[in-house]
Order: sequence, then C-alpha cells, then structure tokens
Amino acid sequence: MLQFQPPGFQQQALSTPLGVLAYDISDRDFWQPPADRPPLIFLHSLGGGSSAYEWSKVYPAFAADYPVIAPDLIGWGQSAHPVRDYQPEDYFKMIAALINRVGQPAIVAASSLTAGLTIRLAIQQPNLFEALFLVSPSGYGDFGIDYGRGLPAQIAKIPGIDRLIYSLGAANELAVRNFLEQFLFADRSRISDEIVQAYLTSALQMNAEYAALASLRGDLCFDLALYMNQLQVPTAIVWGEAARFGTVDQGRRLAALNPKAVQQFEVIPNAGVLPHLELPAVVVGLLQRYLKARSESR
Repeated sequence: MLQFQPPGFQQQALSTPLGVLAYDISDRDFWQPPADRPPLIFLHSLGGGSSAYEWSKVYPAFAADYPVIAPDLIGWGQSAHPVRDYQPEDYFKMIAALINRVGQPAIVAASSLTAGLTIRLAIQQPNLFEALFLVSPSGYGDFGIDYGRGLPAQIAKIPGIDRLIYSLGAANELAVRNFLEQFLFADRSRISDEIVQAYLTSALQMNAEYAALASLRGDLCFDLALYMNQLQVPTAIVWGEAARFGTVDQGRRLAALNPKAVQQFEVIPNAGVLPHLELPAVVVGLLQRYLKARSESR
C-alpha cells in the first residue's frame, strides 16, 4: 500500500514458498545509518485490515540509526494472499525467510499474536534474533483461557457465515472504524481518517479474508505461557493499559515466567492493544531507551 508508505522508504519483494512477501525498507542513501547496526524489523498484528502501516508512525524514527524493514506478512497488505488455512508454521516460515534474506540476526519489534508467534520462532531459531521488543504478546490461549474455544471463534468456523462475518465486520469503512474504536484504541479521538483508510485498503485486497479468518476462528491460538520459560533472546515487553485482548496482569504473569529473558516490562497508560499506532511517540521513546540500554551494556 504505497500510498501509506512514509518518505525515505522503498518497497521490495521476497519470493517464498507461500508467495511473494512485500516489505518496506529504509533507503540507505536517504538515511545513511551506521554500517555496523543490526536490522530493525517491525511485524504487524493479525487482525482484519492489518499491514505494515500499523508501525508506520514509529519505524521512521529509527531509520537514521538502523536498517529498518517493515513487511506486510503473507496474507496481508500488499503481499500475496494465497487461499489456504493459515497455521502458526506459516508465520514461522515467512518471518524466518525475511530475516535470512537480511543475512544477520535482527532486532524484531512485533505486536499481539504476531509477537507470541515471534517468541516461539525465537525459541526454535534463536540465531535469527539479537533482541525482541514486543507489544502485548499473546497466543490467545494463555494460561488455559483459549479464545479458540469461545463462541465467536466457533461461529466463525461455520462455512458461509465466516465470509459474511468478514464482509460485515471488516470489509467496509463503518466496520473498520467501529473495530478500531471498540477493540483496538483506548481513545477514539486518536483514530484518523488515514488510519481507517489504511485498514480498509488492506482488508479489501483479494482473498484477504483467508488470513484474517484464520485468526478469527482461533486457528493460530496457543498457550504462550507454555513456551515463555524456553525463551533466551533478550526481550522487552510493553502493554497498553486498556488493551482488550489480554490484561496488564496477564502480561505481567507471562513476563514473570522468564525474568532472565524479559528484561523490561512497561505499561502505557490510556492506550489499547496497539499503542504504537495510538501513541506512537511514547513507543518510540520506549524503544529508543531499550536500544540505548542494550548498546551501553555491551
């Protein structure tokens, strides 16, 4: 979705077994980051209309200091939209393929369910990661509270009804604005027309419903608490105080399972599940502080 791409970035593509993955990458000639810095990769969440736009108010702040990459994961945004039943392994493969394309361990910022999946990939292949900065990480089945067993997920599994839900609940402007207001943002006054149009543009891509419905049906759910103690990659977690998909207490419980890896846990007041889109300046500051602390500790 080039109309929403920040200045100083260009789009590139990576061919994977699942299809073409499109990603925004900082123009080195424009930003001239130091040559010795690791790549900084920003991964969006997996709700209807999601795309790299979700991080677009944050990642330009780091382009002068790091090579920055922000992909549309396959099934989302401008990447390929294969007709398939998406599973966690699909996301492991596409994220790993992107980091391997870069050719060195990356610092990865990710949100929500994607952040939970990133933790699992970091456990499987820690060599891909230098550090993690995660916003409200979850498997949506944490501590035995499984979204996939709930009524909304069960209804979304009914053939035909699932497409109707997507059409009415994600693929029109009124539905997008309502979803942002009711579930993603703590303060609806922060929702701009640009945000609504970016989400709607992504949601209207051909076959976009397949990836979104996999999330809605609970096909990607797992209990992140069962994995946390295996994580070895240094990690910071931030949590919107008013996040609807997992409470601050739940986040603290997850972090407490592995205090060695989770080096920082911060709560952002008056923010929902996407503080990097709702209060981007705050998230920029927290990520800058985390990166500075890592640099000084070496």
